[in-house]
Amino acid sequence: MTIRNLHHALAPASVAVFGATERAGSVGAVVMRNILAGGFEGRVWPVNPKHRCVMGLDCLARAADLPEAPDLAVVVTPAATVPRLVAEIGARGCKTAVVITAGIGSAGGLRQAMLDAARPHLLRIIGPNTVGLIVPPVKLNASFAHMGAAPGNLALLSQSGAIATSLIDWAAERGIGFSQIVSLGDMADVDTGDYLDLLAGDAGTRAILVYCESIPQARKFLSAARAAARLKPVIAVKAGRSQQGARAAATHTGALSGGDAVVEAALHRAGVLRVRGLAELFAAAETVARFRPLDRARLGIVTNGGGAGVLAVDRLADGAGTLADLAPVTVERLGAALPGNWSRGNPVDIVGDAPPGRYLAAVEAVAADPGVDVLLVMNCPTGLAAPADAARAVAGAVEKGMIGRKPVLSCWLGGPTAREARAILHGAGVPTYETPATAAEAVGHLTDWGRAQAALLRVPDRGTEAELKATPGDARAKAGAIFAAVAAEGRRMLTEPEAKAVIAAYGIPVPDLRVAATPDEVGRTAAEMLGAEGGELVVKILSRRISHKSDVGGVALGLDSAERAEAAARGMARRLARARSEAVPEGFVLQPMVRRPGAQELILGLARDPVFGPVILFGAGGIAVEVIRDTAVALPPLDATLAGDLVAGTRIGRLLAGYRGQPPADEVAVKGALIALSHIVEDFPCLRGLDVNPLLADAAGVIALDARMEIDPAEIHRTGPNPDLAIRPFPAAWRREVALKDGTYAIRPIRPADALLYPQFLEKLEAEDIRLRFLAPRRHFPEQMLVRLTQLDYDRDMAFVALAPDGTLAGVSRISCDPDHTTGEYALLVRSDLHGRGIGTTLMRILIDYARADGVRALEGMILSENAGMLDLMRRFGFDFTLEPEDPGVMMSRLSL
Repeated sequence: MTIRNLHHALAPASVAVFGATERAGSVGAVVMRNILAGGFEGRVWPVNPKHRCVMGLDCLARAADLPEAPDLAVVVTPAATVPRLVAEIGARGCKTAVVITAGIGSAGGLRQAMLDAARPHLLRIIGPNTVGLIVPPVKLNASFAHMGAAPGNLALLSQSGAIATSLIDWAAERGIGFSQIVSLGDMADVDTGDYLDLLAGDAGTRAILVYCESIPQARKFLSAARAAARLKPVIAVKAGRSQQGARAAATHTGALSGGDAVVEAALHRAGVLRVRGLAELFAAAETVARFRPLDRARLGIVTNGGGAGVLAVDRLADGAGTLADLAPVTVERLGAALPGNWSRGNPVDIVGDAPPGRYLAAVEAVAADPGVDVLLVMNCPTGLAAPADAARAVAGAVEKGMIGRKPVLSCWLGGPTAREARAILHGAGVPTYETPATAAEAVGHLTDWGRAQAALLRVPDRGTEAELKATPGDARAKAGAIFAAVAAEGRRMLTEPEAKAVIAAYGIPVPDLRVAATPDEVGRTAAEMLGAEGGELVVKILSRRISHKSDVGGVALGLDSAERAEAAARGMARRLARARSEAVPEGFVLQPMVRRPGAQELILGLARDPVFGPVILFGAGGIAVEVIRDTAVALPPLDATLAGDLVAGTRIGRLLAGYRGQPPADEVAVKGALIALSHIVEDFPCLRGLDVNPLLADAAGVIALDARMEIDPAEIHRTGPNPDLAIRPFPAAWRREVALKDGTYAIRPIRPADALLYPQFLEKLEAEDIRLRFLAPRRHFPEQMLVRLTQLDYDRDMAFVALAPDGTLAGVSRISCDPDHTTGEYALLVRSDLHGRGIGTTLMRILIDYARADGVRALEGMILSENAGMLDLMRRFGFDFTLEPEDPGVMMSRLSL
């Protein structure tokens, strides 16, 4: 249901408290007192059959007695009474309830009974087991928190009530306010994803802080997080780690793709800034509450202690930002104002005895430097100058925490001597941090959202995309036949030849291989292979029961004769018989020995995370892969850009770029192998694990020397696109080719790389067509806007492009759905020089078909009343029209599906 009816909680005008009382120490009394003491100006109705009056207000006996449906119901009654009360609240017409009551779990059926009672009325439930809801802009404190919160532009979503109240306490000391504070509790109905969707469109929220311990619906969460993070910073602490599936993993990937690494990859993919703990969350809150994100943060530091400045620089070097190079004119200005023994560089050490005037002169000089984006002012306590006096000097130079448009951060070290100074700085809007490292991290918080946006909106390079090989057309059929045969035998693990055949079908190169049943046959096969090609061979044991062959001595390398190959096979059989009598060898695999000096050994893999589903792993391979542990993970689907990011997240990724005369590896081949893995898992939900290890990579390309694969035979009937992916893959099934008046046009879902087609497309649009499409004249289309138009979350948005016979962009139709997927807003734009060819009709037809297949109930769109062509087209598709009452020049079109 996502945000349906949840908007009633954003700024409720009336509240009913079920279980209200004056009994000392009760939750009902604390909640009522908080609501009344907070100054809520809306209507408040206590509901409790045991009382006639609560805190001076008439108390009603039941929900039916309410004079009108409240915007918000707060439930603090015993757990057993909650399902009945929820049914009564819903019947009265209330649409949002906060269930503070604890003890409503799955055991005993109370939780399900509560949800069943709410469903017929579309009543949304926040909780149960929650501290409550605080909406400072309307002075509502519907919680049992120990204090309220000031209004501001930060929203806090917390699964933990204790974390929520801790942040309230912390923020009060620093003068930081909130737009929403939501304790989500057990998330029986409303969860983090729902509220992210709600707050993404809330104009009063500039940034969102999230504390979560679990993510119940990964696809919904990531879809909502991506939508919110495109608009405002989302900063999250994810506590707890998924269970490690490594203990009984059949593949290396299963052992290496730990839960926390997957969380990191998922949040990064969604554009969410992840912080490691509450201290960093507090610091991030302090920063984003006061300043807008920056594209870059070249830092200027002013300090009266050189050591403190060095500590900040050290943390800055870890990736939080960059140290600014001071301009010569700035150095000259500082030299005139500071004593001769100042540092003459950045950090600007103004010496321990610095009086307020010296602080002011240094701060103003550094802030005026054009190469400085952010200023950090630090103070170390000394017996020569009062910290509070220095703080007053800095506070006098700032306006709303900034000098000009440059944020000013501060770090006043010390205990009692620094408290007064921090209070002075807070009063001037200057955030203060406890340590140099925390202050330097805050610089990173200013730019991290910009970096996250860049990652979220990156466009794949056209050249790289063109060079990457498309998946062969028969790949799915070949792999499906192999999986079906394995499942028919009741097996989960594929043999090496089977696994290699699957990846080869998807375009990953593998060596030629032969299978021999006995050591004698190994000798004969080896003689044939060496006689034909010479060189050396590899012999491996073939067994459906053995996953890691090298662990049992089941691999022999560099065999240059048939005799050596046969002897190696006999030795493997003897060792296996001694070590594991139940694992009888079923044969042996022979393949040419691949020697590529200088090639890097890589591992590519796939595993399943219990929360986020399939994940792809990349890193340094070989037999010591679990010892080296140089790996990174990403969520599929992957494109060339995302595959490149995955490679860049490892140390071996830097080696692949070439070093000390070693030529770089074939980047396109490495990315292509990763994308092939992505396509395999997109096509086959039955896939449970996959290793390609080692994958050799050098300038000549890549080749997979070994592969293992695991499936779930019970899932073999399921087909792609894989619904288990946390991010919906490219909907390739919606590709079409349509013969129009001037040739065959390709119609397909939009891709990120299509941003590169937009400039030429826009050049061929007449000004009048642009005005009719955007309902107003428009000349400038920023690059970021074009990226947003092409970087879609296919789970809720879709756009179809029509490509002319010459490959240029001819037209676009798009639909943007509400999070409930009930209504989609459509749009259509066709190149001005291609009108009259049927492009618009074709694009709208496929858009309507898609919306209907996706379960959207209605399409809506605004059309200028003078746009006769568009009105006629929509009329032919059966749209109804109504005149917009607030704008008679606009028609609202609607098609029920």
